[in-house]
Amino acid sequence: MDRLIAGYAEKLVRAGICAPGEAAVCARDDAFFTTGPEEATAFLAALADSLGAGAAILVRPSTPYREAAAFLARTALAGTQAGQAAVFPRDCETRTFFHDLPVLPMPGWPPPRDPQAVAAAARALARRKGVIFSDGVLAAPGSMILEQAFVTISSMCFACFVKFFSDALALLRRGGLPPDMAAAMGRILPGLAELPPLPDAAPTLARGPLTGAAAARAAMAEAGRLTVQSGLVDSAFGNVSCLVGDTLHISRTGAALDELEGQIEACPLDDSSCAALTASSEFSAHARIVTGTTAKVVLHGHPKFSVILSMDCDKTDCPDRNLCHAACRERRFVCGAPVVPGEVGCGPRGLARTLPPALCGHTAAMVLGHGAFTVDDTDFNRAFAALLDLERDCRETVLARVGQG
Repeated sequence: MDRLIAGYAEKLVRAGICAPGEAAVCARDDAFFTTGPEEATAFLAALADSLGAGAAILVRPSTPYREAAAFLARTALAGTQAGQAAVFPRDCETRTFFHDLPVLPMPGWPPPRDPQAVAAAARALARRKGVIFSDGVLAAPGSMILEQAFVTISSMCFACFVKFFSDALALLRRGGLPPDMAAAMGRILPGLAELPPLPDAAPTLARGPLTGAAAARAAMAEAGRLTVQSGLVDSAFGNVSCLVGDTLHISRTGAALDELEGQIEACPLDDSSCAALTASSEFSAHARIVTGTTAKVVLHGHPKFSVILSMDCDKTDCPDRNLCHAACRERRFVCGAPVVPGEVGCGPRGLARTLPPALCGHTAAMVLGHGAFTVDDTDFNRAFAALLDLERDCRETVLARVGQG
């Protein structure tokens, strides 16, 4: 158990979520095993115990994530009744899985052993998967395993980062940042050096054509692993697929892209199997892409800056403003990639309807607030390079705009 929790503490550091020593991790066996600063682990173990959770993580994130979360938390707390403050990110993953992120005051890191603070956090976590404290510290339990807490912490960092920059771009269009946000931005921009950098160039992946199931699955696992290692996803989630004959091989729902071995479903496109029931929730979109375009492989990630720019719009008086993720009627491009709305699934506003047409004649397309999809007709080399190039271009665009503000 000591090795397990130490491994997750190291995983947080490798992902750029925090610096060494800036996280408390606990997991239950016959008793709680912990690692991290003593006061923080005491707070965390008491919190996990009050929730009946098997594991939990409390983290003081790296500067960009912490400053973004702290600014959003302070803004939410201002003028809001205690216990009711929350941050409302607009990215797809947060809307789908978290809805909102509750906010609580917290006096410093590591947190004091305060039963009232533990009780307040437990109340917030009884209804949501994670909580933000006013100094940018984040906490999340795992009902059974540490991976659940790790995914929530990673997704909260992503959500706060994306919301902060999305809000900043919108404010810059209206005249400029308020002083407190400008000050936070002034700390975040140099702090970006604390996050893992994008690769200088795309690596060489397995060469196609991928004509057999074994070759396709190995290439999918390789592409998924490199997508995570390159920081082109939120946590380790996205999806990947490869068409071999009339069978679409696709990652399973909930599968981590860097651990795809044994997590890929073979789904015949003639509906002769029910394997699609456990395949990615975006199976219908992948299936329509490979049947409606020349693509044979599909790679989907959640690169931060690509998601930020996909939500950026200069039409402040648009009647679809609050429904833009599902009902945007504007024809938009970001760094050469078309941007479309779309909800998960194949309903009237589903990705299965909006995304495939956008990928006709394009290697990359964005779904508003959801991430980027890239394709190729042979293997994952051009698809991976397109995902990386798109994120690099979006990063440069966003940083140029906020730097000028």
